[in-house]
Amino acid sequence: MSQDSNKINNNLDKNFKLMAISAVVLLILFLYTMFKSSNHIEGNSYYLGIVFLFLLLFVTIIIKVKEDKIKAYLNRNKKGQKSAFDAELVKSKAKAFNDDLNSNIQAVSSNVTFKDIAGISEIKEELEEVVDFLNEPNKYLQHGIKLPKGVLLVGPPGVGKTLIARAVAGEADVPFFYQSGASFVQIYVGMGAKKVRELFAKAKASAPAIVFIDEIDAVGKARSGKSNDERESTLNELLTQMDGFDGDSGVIVIAATNKIEVLDDALLRAGRFDRRVHVGLPNIDDRKKILSLYLQGKNHELNIDKLALDTAGFSSAALATLINEALLFMIKNNSVILDMDAVEIAKNKLEFGKKQIKILDEKQKEILSIYQASKAFISKSKIALFDESVEKLNSTYPSYHELIENIKRDLAGIIGVEVIKREKYAINHIDLESASKTANDIVHKYKMSNSVEELLTNVKNDLRAELSHNAEEINRLKEIMIKHEVININDI
Repeated sequence: MSQDSNKINNNLDKNFKLMAISAVVLLILFLYTMFKSSNHIEGNSYYLGIVFLFLLLFVTIIIKVKEDKIKAYLNRNKKGQKSAFDAELVKSKAKAFNDDLNSNIQAVSSNVTFKDIAGISEIKEELEEVVDFLNEPNKYLQHGIKLPKGVLLVGPPGVGKTLIARAVAGEADVPFFYQSGASFVQIYVGMGAKKVRELFAKAKASAPAIVFIDEIDAVGKARSGKSNDERESTLNELLTQMDGFDGDSGVIVIAATNKIEVLDDALLRAGRFDRRVHVGLPNIDDRKKILSLYLQGKNHELNIDKLALDTAGFSSAALATLINEALLFMIKNNSVILDMDAVEIAKNKLEFGKKQIKILDEKQKEILSIYQASKAFISKSKIALFDESVEKLNSTYPSYHELIENIKRDLAGIIGVEVIKREKYAINHIDLESASKTANDIVHKYKMSNSVEELLTNVKNDLRAELSHNAEEINRLKEIMIKHEVININDI
């Protein structure tokens, strides 16, 4: 507003000076002309002209005398116009915000807490500070600390990502806004973006609150840049909304996906989903806790330790389904006690009905344990039985030796099984594809070697020699993996 006032004042001063200078110059020229040509002046035109110039000079003097009042009057009118415009703009924004608040999106109160979920001790530690922040924000804000706006839960299907998000809301006792990524994908252009605005408007109005977006990859896939379809418009709106609130707003966005590799980089950058929590398949100790929780209050004769050992590869959802199917069979047979026969029938039903569940016998578990133990030995990092990959060296400017090390980490499991079992096994084709891609980059992209096949052969031979020399250590790690289904750094 002060800029507009200054602009008016400057224009007024400029016009006043111009009028004054013009009047004085013209008056002097007119008098000079009359003085030089007084003998030829006829009629009243010259006298009218000089009267007009005197009037112009008089008006200029009046404007100068009343300058402050004139400026105040003009500023008042300008301010009135500006205020009316601002009021209309605010009214328009308020109407749009109220329209968003009047949507059908409603929060739910979660009655799930961390006590209702077993086998998430490490994940719980990651999320407890989110709960604490929602409960006691001033404890953090007084030190200028802002929590991440977004937490991304990454893991295979059925590991309990949605349940974990509900538990965070239940522990914090805040409104929980649930939406699936697919619900934002609409037929009509602009409707998905509108729904995103409505979701965040409701969350901000209910703060502190949690927004949970399940299967975010449905709307958050990397943008191609070649089109401007509805999904990309919705993603752009999501990015804008996440930038539109601060870490002290009391709104935490939690999302879940099992396909982090397809997400747009803009979603994963700092300031959006910059905290990632990996939720893996439960190990044997986790399964014991999960089974104990599911069987609590049930009349059973099950050996939980043995059942946990026999359900390697089951997710928490699969374990819940297993117990539920066994209970259904128990009721069908008019029994009142859940026994291992019912569980075995339910397990066979799951094994043949749901191929995505990896149900391993002892031999298969041994092979997978050797595979993961070899990876742990080469990478010197923690790895679980059902981890699909091992941590790689990630350098901005990778050296030749770092790239070779990543190939070794990809191939260590396959070569380790070959060395220990003295036979080749088809375990994970993704490792071979990753190793081949890195080798291809070394040869064709970075020009560090001459032949992809020769490079891979040399790495395999080096791995065979190293793993053969340390076969006893691999077998020791294998036994740890069979027993605990995880190898920690301290075990290596």
